[in-house]
Amino acid sequence: MAKKLNRILFTLREGEDFIPLISLLKACDVVYSGAEAQEVVTAGMVLRNGEVETRKRAKITAGEVIVFENYEILVDYQGE
Repeated sequence: MAKKLNRILFTLREGEDFIPLISLLKACDVVYSGAEAQEVVTAGMVLRNGEVETRKRAKITAGEVIVFENYEILVDYQGE
């Protein structure tokens, strides 16, 4: 049986084109600290658009989907 993912909608601030992956994990409160965010990314535990992402500072842009444990983060953009 597939586990249910908790969906989180994260909106980039006006004027921002991206957010670094570890900052996104921390901002969405799916990790306790920046150090933990770095550890889970380096360990290959984070999916970016369905593929493993191991770059801690990968630039996550609007339209991307990040999955970590039972969280699915949908990244959106707050336009003008």
